[in-house]
Amino acid sequence: MGGALTRYRVIAWIVGVALTVLVLIGMPLKYAFDEPLVVAVVGTAHGWLYLLYLAATFDLGRRVDWPLKRMLLVMLAGTVPFVSFVAERRVTRELATGPRPRVPEPAVR
Repeated sequence: MGGALTRYRVIAWIVGVALTVLVLIGMPLKYAFDEPLVVAVVGTAHGWLYLLYLAATFDLGRRVDWPLKRMLLVMLAGTVPFVSFVAERRVTRELATGPRPRVPEPAVR
């Protein structure tokens, strides 16, 4: 799991930085100053990097046996500025202390 967590942490930070640059620098340049270059370059890079983020999140979630809902929420964290940083910190803290054991739901008869 160590390698999967490291890959997830690295790509979460890269995606977070790219999205922050896109939103805080690229979008104002495009719409206030009619300069679309940053959005074109960083937006495209963020899109491709987000795919790597999804793969890294899936890999980590599969290894630590996350429920599908948890995995999807962590995956969506890469689409909102600054949230990937929060998600990365929470995931890292949780896995450092050990994942919570999943309690099986009682069988319904």
